[in-house]
Order: sequence, then structure tokens, then C-alpha cells
Amino acid sequence: MECLGPAEEPAKDHLALYYFDGCPFCVRVMRAIDTLRLNVELRNIYENREYLNELREVRGRTTVPVLRITSADGEDRWMPESADIVRYLQATYGQAAA
Repeated sequence: MECLGPAEEPAKDHLALYYFDGCPFCVRVMRAIDTLRLNVELRNIYENREYLNELREVRGRTTVPVLRITSADGEDRWMPESADIVRYLQATYGQAAA
């Protein structure tokens, strides 16, 4: 399990980013993760077929980036679209949220 950033999140959610190397939209999200110093599990869909299959099964497609937000009670929320993901991360974990 690869993760970016050492910071602790204010929420108890587990974050996992489905991505692949070379995807410019994924890079945008990873920059936001790095800037916010978040601990996010990185799931490369081309290095691990399981991640690709999971994405296809849950969403019916394999486009990335997709952020999987698992709450403390185990409920999953799947967020596609890089701009939406960046806005969510900034609003939830940025300085304004602190």
C-alpha cells in the first residue's frame, strides 16, 4: 500500500485514490494531496489488476482519478472528476476546515 503525505486527517475517513501513472488529471489530484500533506492510499489500476476490477465493478467504468472515501462506519463514497476531488480535499482537509 503506497501512501502520500505524513499528515493526519481531521476526519476518521480512509482515503484511497485510484489512478495510473501519466494521467494528467491524476497528477492534479496528487499535487493537492501533497500540498495538503494528506495520508492517502494510492491504488494504481495498471500495477494491480484487483484495483482495476474493483473500479469497474463498483462504478461500471475504469476512468480515473477516483477517490474512495471510506467512513469510520465502513460506508464507501466514490468521487470521480479531478476538479471535484481537489475541491473536496481542500474544503475538508484544507486550512479553512481546520
